Amino acid sequence: MSPKKSKLLLAVLLAPLMLILVGCEQKTINQILAEPQRYANRDVGITGNVIRSFSVLGAGAYQVDDGTGKLWVVAKNNVPREGSRVGVKGKIQDGFNLGGLVKLPEVVRSGMVMVESDHRAKN
Repeated sequence: MSPKKSKLLLAVLLAPLMLILVGCEQKTINQILAEPQRYANRDVGITGNVIRSFSVLGAGAYQVDDGTGKLWVVAKNNVPREGSRVGVKGKIQDGFNLGGLVKLPEVVRSGMVMVESDHRAKN
């Protein structure tokens, strides 16, 4: 089996596991961004790949791409690395500030974000 097919098979097999581990209403990022008021302050779950990650002393933010869109996730500890596959649950909010602890990109401070309550990562 080619490496590309192996990775695809692994992703297909891991996706249901990520959904079980996250254990809440699963949505695509596109669904969340299309109706942010519907999901605001509710626990929702997403699954995707970490494409950007910033942290200081474990706190920070990471951007998840699920193939339908991209969403910043704010984490108070254990920020996953770029390239990780993650299942995340958290609350949707309009912007977030870590109180100056970490200098986050402007989009994280002023746009739609998920404030993480839990995540599972697979490198």
